[in-house]
Formats: sequence, structure tokens, C-alpha cells
Amino acid sequence: MARARTSRSEQDVPLARYQSMRDFSRTPEPAGSPAPEPAGGRRRFVVQRHRARALHYDVRFEIDGVLVSWAVPKGPTLDPDVRRLAVHVEDHPVEYIDFEGVIPSGEYGGGDVIVWDAGTWEPAEGVDPAEELAGGTLHVDVQGQKIRGRFVLVRTKERGSRGKEQWMMLHKHDEHAVSGWDAEDHPRSVLSGRTNDEVRDDPDRLWRSDLPADRASIALRVPVPDPPGADELAALDEMGVKGTWEVFGRSLRLTNLDKVLFPAREGGEPVTKRDLVRYTAQVAPVALPYLAGRALNMHRYPNGAGTKGFWHKELPGHAPDWLPRWENPEADPGETRTYLVVDEPAALVWAANFGALEWHPWTSRTGSPHRPSYVLFDIDPGERTSWEDTLLMARLHRTALEHLGVHGRPKVTGRRGIQIWVPICEGPGFDETRAWAETVSRSVGAVVPELVSWKWNVSDRGGLARLDYTQNAINKTLVAPYSPRPAPGAPVSAPIDWDELDDPTLRPDGFTLAAMARRLAERGDLFADVQRHDQQLPAVR
Repeated sequence: MARARTSRSEQDVPLARYQSMRDFSRTPEPAGSPAPEPAGGRRRFVVQRHRARALHYDVRFEIDGVLVSWAVPKGPTLDPDVRRLAVHVEDHPVEYIDFEGVIPSGEYGGGDVIVWDAGTWEPAEGVDPAEELAGGTLHVDVQGQKIRGRFVLVRTKERGSRGKEQWMMLHKHDEHAVSGWDAEDHPRSVLSGRTNDEVRDDPDRLWRSDLPADRASIALRVPVPDPPGADELAALDEMGVKGTWEVFGRSLRLTNLDKVLFPAREGGEPVTKRDLVRYTAQVAPVALPYLAGRALNMHRYPNGAGTKGFWHKELPGHAPDWLPRWENPEADPGETRTYLVVDEPAALVWAANFGALEWHPWTSRTGSPHRPSYVLFDIDPGERTSWEDTLLMARLHRTALEHLGVHGRPKVTGRRGIQIWVPICEGPGFDETRAWAETVSRSVGAVVPELVSWKWNVSDRGGLARLDYTQNAINKTLVAPYSPRPAPGAPVSAPIDWDELDDPTLRPDGFTLAAMARRLAERGDLFADVQRHDQQLPAVR
């Protein structure tokens, strides 16, 4: 048990000052709470290279369940003849030991952070580090990947010009000492092997500070398995109308495999449930990053696309126990409470066998349902809207985003329209993203007012298109990339390149379930850019 901390500098309550300096409704840092003592007495340390208002290194040692921290402007050195200024800052939660990512601009400490070094440390023999620290010194024997040996921290001023204690950090003359050693000669993370620039441009993790600290780190990428091999696909092809298929490490019970789910197009073949299950298994590793960590609204057509479908959101009671799921704590009586979450590819194959012909993931994650990951633009054609008119409006959106310096990706809907997804850093709520999308869409609409109606009801639009910014709302969804659509030939909502908007052969329903595997092999995942949640929305008027 950690002792009472009445002698500790900075605060009487652990992490109080750290928490008071941050707006946890915006910053992705963990709020944290004191952790138990490390097992076996092995204390951890981390050095983070942090580019905020100025570059510095955050040196943190685990003591009494928190990370006692110093900001070292020039970083630690193995040169025993060099002294480094170290400014004693607020204690941090131990979960911060793995923090590598971006703190939002405008927040305390805003900037990019890498785990520059990490390892374990030991106090001087027979010394209580908390008592030594209170007396103004700390001796640490460090075993890191970059820095090793005996370091000493010594307080030199009780309070500096900004009200923080100033300390000095030095390395002793021992076998690990290296003359002229400079931290800036070793710029890469020991966690990811990346530089600050690389982490800033493409962060892997997001920190959610309004969650408990042990769940505050959210992966922006998910492990993507290989698609089924030839033997697994052959087993599906050779199966009768029902059976158990071993795929992605799961045993899936499949039924009615020869049922026609999509009528044939002229000159084509109908698409069976077996075809749908096969396609879903092949595309699931590509689609997984757009589905993982998100509640899934399933549009089911158990009797095929030629019949009326229905929305199925509640995960049924007979669903296998292994299926990932989310319990919505805000669900009112009568509303959906338990959602399927496609955190693994077998879950999507299960949904296809369940008759979900369309996949609609939420645009926010289950850990942060009120904070969207994307801004959505939905170009919804009217009865009088030609395909050329739809393409023109999509090109105008392309120009608008280029002008704003914002990256996004288009996809055809598989029906008549085009959608554009713009990834953003977590932070804004739906009110803000909807307002931003409305401003951009109304600017586009002002260029072609003869093509656009802003009326809500379809019957009031006079056959004109709607630039539907209202999809930017909680539990409003657009169809996922690579999802089939319930129409003859099984068209797919397919990502496209921006320059394909100028291709005269492009059609909104031109990519089908049968052709998608070849397109992916030839072009790759054209939606991959929307996995980069690294941009903030610029001001628009």
C-alpha cells in the first residue's frame, strides 16, 4: 500500500495537479488514478520525446503508483561531464508509460509524443525513493534500451520563474558513461521504431481521457488477418446446403447456402447465400478497420434482396457467445441495447449468414459514442438528377476539400449516389461536425442551385438532389465500404479514386460482389486514407 503523501511536493492528492491542468472533454490523454505497487518490486520508467510549444523529453519514474515526472529540455545524456536542466512537473498516471500519439492542439501539452526509451529502474540500496525525493534528490539505476547506469536528480531551486521546481539531471562516472552522448542522435521510438514526424502524421493510438485510465488507450488500427486460403474456400464450395465452416479460427454454422439472395442482372447469374458468405470472408480483412470498435446496424434480407428488408440492431439471444458486442449504457427502454461489434472477421461472416446484406457501422466508436471519427457527405440524387449531375456535385466537393486542405475519400454507393468520408481526430461532437458539413455542402450547393434542394422530405424536393449533411448524428449511419447492396447482381459500395470521377465508364452500381476481389487485387484498398484520423477541421464560413 502506498504511504500517505503529505511530504510530496506539487500536491497532496495524487494526480490532482495533472488533472486540474487538462480539459478531459478534449484531450486524448488518460485521466488516470494511482496504481498498485509493481509486482516483484520492479519499477518502470519511460522517457518520452515530446514536441509541444518546445521540444523536450519527459522523464518519468514509477514511484508510489504514479509516474513522477521531469521535463528535460535537451534530454538525458550518458555524458557524465554534462548537466541537464530538469523541471519537476506534475505526476502522471502509470498508464501514460505507453502513451505514444498526439495531444490535441490548444490543450495543455498539445503536440506529438513518442516513447523514446523505456525500461526498469532501481533506487539506491536501502533508500526509500519517495523519502529521498522529498529531500530534494533521487538516485536511480536505470536499465533502458538507450540509457543505462546511475543517474542522479538534484533539486536546485524550490520554484523557478514559472512556479515549478528546477532540478539538475546527471549521469555518474560508471561503465555506462559515454562522452559526448546526445539524445538527439537517437530520434526513434523504442515502442514503434518511428520518429515524432511519423507518429504525428499517422498515429496508431488514440487516448480517451474520459474513460478509466486502463481503457483510455484506443487502437486506431486493428490486427488484420489473411483472407481464407484455397483449402478453406474449397471446403465452403464443397459443403452442402448447410454445415460447419472453420474459418478465421471460428466454427461457423451455415444454413441455406444455395438460397438465391440477389436476383441476376441481365446476362448474369443470380447470387446465392454461399456466394455472399464467400465474398464476405474474402473482403472481411479489408473491411475490418472500418467496422472494428463500432456498433453495427444490420440491414437484413433473410429472404433475399427481392423482398422487403428490415433493420436489425439488437444482437439476438441465440448469437454465439464469442461474438464481440457492446452494451449501450444510454439505451432507453425499448431501444437497442446490445449491438454486434465486428472486432474480428468471423463476426462479419456470421452477420452475412444471418441475412445481413448491408453493413452500417456507427461513425463513432463504442468507447466514445458522442465523438465521431468521420465527417460524412452524402450526395443523394433525386428523380431528376442525372448521373452526370451527381458526378459534377462530387467533383465540386473534391475541389472544396482541396481548397480547405482536407483529405477525404469518395465511394460509390452501389445504388445511385456518391458518399465522401473525411476522417478527423477525435474531439468534435456531432453538432460541430454536422455544422461543418452543412457549411461545406451549402457552399457546393450555391454553385449549382438548380441541382440541389434543401427540403427534408423527398416529396418536397421536386426531384432534385439533396446534399445530406444530417447523417452526421449519433446512430445515423452510411453503408460501409465494401458492403453489398440489396439489388440485382449484388452491387457493392465501392471506394474509388478521386480521378475516377472523371472516368466516363464509372457507374454508381458498377462494382459487384463477383468483381470486387479482382478490383481489390488490382487497386488495393482505395479507402485506406480514412484510417488516418490525424486531421482537425479547419474553420469554414
